[in-house]
Amino acid sequence: MKRIVFLISGNGTNLQAIIDKCKTGDINANIVSVVSNNPDAFGIERAKSEGIETKVINHKNFKNRDLFDNELFKYIEEVNPDLIVLAGFMRILTPKITDSYFGKIINIHPSLLPKYPGLNTHSKVIENKDSSHGVSIHYVSNELDAGPLIAQATIKTKDKEAIEDLIERVHAAEHKIFPKVIKLICDDQIVLNSEKVIFHDLKTNGVHIDEYY
Repeated sequence: MKRIVFLISGNGTNLQAIIDKCKTGDINANIVSVVSNNPDAFGIERAKSEGIETKVINHKNFKNRDLFDNELFKYIEEVNPDLIVLAGFMRILTPKITDSYFGKIINIHPSLLPKYPGLNTHSKVIENKDSSHGVSIHYVSNELDAGPLIAQATIKTKDKEAIEDLIERVHAAEHKIFPKVIKLICDDQIVLNSEKVIFHDLKTNGVHIDEYY
């Protein structure tokens, strides 16, 4: 059974989706800790209510990014996870962590990468009148939102759709594709070989969820 550490900064809805799948046995893993840089993150309360160990490492208590990452790295080393999952973690990790755990860290990002790395992806989609939007899951590298791509889910945008409705549909796609990918990683069906993502026993070259309307 794989050991998973989650890094979060906010509400933790993706965390809850994975917790639920672990509880039913759909994902052969144990979430051993949930870490947040935000002491007010509701995801911490979700974890506590499930009896999961939590750790708050408030980035505001550190003079720079390196000192924060040193503390985070020290804690991750103690926990010794098989997989580190970034789910709404609003900090850019330094090479101390990304190099040490390359191939063991994944992130979920609300855009169809390589389009729109970074923040404000939903508003960019609306401003540019894109016909599609979606979610990407990738291995974390030193470059922001540019590590090897694992999977994507696509949704079609709607004319004059409110940003709140678009975000809600993106979240719905996240909650379906993320557990599926994590399950496959924990079953060793998806692995990273150097810079190449290898899909074992899958008929396609990746995981793609059907579009949601």
